Amino acid sequence: MSDEFSNQVVLISGASGNVGQAVAQRFAQAGAKLVLIDHNEKRLPDLREQYPESLPLAVDVTNAEAVDAMVQQAEAKFGQIDILVHTVGGFAAGHPVHETPQELWDRMFNLNVRPVYLVGGRVAQHMLDHAVGGKIIFLLARSGLSGSARTAAYTASKAAAQRIMQSMAAELKDRGINVNGVLPSTIDTPANRESMPKADFSKWVSLEDIANAITFLASENARALYGASLEVYGRA
Repeated sequence: MSDEFSNQVVLISGASGNVGQAVAQRFAQAGAKLVLIDHNEKRLPDLREQYPESLPLAVDVTNAEAVDAMVQQAEAKFGQIDILVHTVGGFAAGHPVHETPQELWDRMFNLNVRPVYLVGGRVAQHMLDHAVGGKIIFLLARSGLSGSARTAAYTASKAAAQRIMQSMAAELKDRGINVNGVLPSTIDTPANRESMPKADFSKWVSLEDIANAITFLASENARALYGASLEVYGRA
């Protein structure tokens, strides 16, 4: 078993999600200490059972006060945060721009942009305050690279998230902090298989592929990468 991340503290948002679970397992196997964030308090007992040495927290990552408290709790438990992996996001589409409800537009930006700004920004400030040469990795999306019909709210929100990542990378690269992103195509999850039953699943990106990319960006092997958008597309 690898001890590559031994004694490093990894904060994972969306820890009960498909990607979050895969990433948590990988870091745990590599010896990391885990701060596991989920918005649903009912999911915390499962996280505690699976990772008894971790710090599971129920946090609304769209709320600034809740995110500040999260960082303080992580500090109190482990002293500092070395790595942030932010996987929270959401998807909704189906309307042309002129028919898109305001509520849908706001929901996409609240899920896909505001948490990147809040969680990424607060953890970056923590790293600066504690002189941590840390790593920040955001799960983004290939869809953020261009618009397409009936997806404006989603693709625009993912583009905004990528711009935040790139801006943070430029701001922090001379302060010892690497900020990068992973851009998957379609991820092979039960929900995606159910919604697209006729697709060729073999072309999709596996959860293992995503975990591999994220742990690479968190490692010393990626120390020269700042603001990279790592394309993990498989054959999709």
